[in-house]
Amino acid sequence: MIYIDPPAWPGHGRLWSHLVSDVSYEELHAFAARIGVPPRAFERDHYDLPAHRYADAVRAGAAEVSSREVVVLLTRAGLRRRKRRDGGGPS
Repeated sequence: MIYIDPPAWPGHGRLWSHLVSDVSYEELHAFAARIGVPPRAFERDHYDLPAHRYADAVRAGAAEVSSREVVVLLTRAGLRRRKRRDGGGPS
């Protein structure tokens, strides 16, 4: 299943949502391609989606969840990839 959190994350003068899968990265990449999200929007374990694209993702079938739920879903699925903190390897 594909999920999206509310556009609440600021960056580059916009608000952003996170688009994730609780099944596989393949499912996530296929969904993103289907709605026209460029590959460069993928970051570690999610796609960053600008607020103006939120409704497109929901119309295409993404389930609306909280930002906290996104983390829980990724972690339960074993798909969570955390940011490197010291630059020396995965954390």
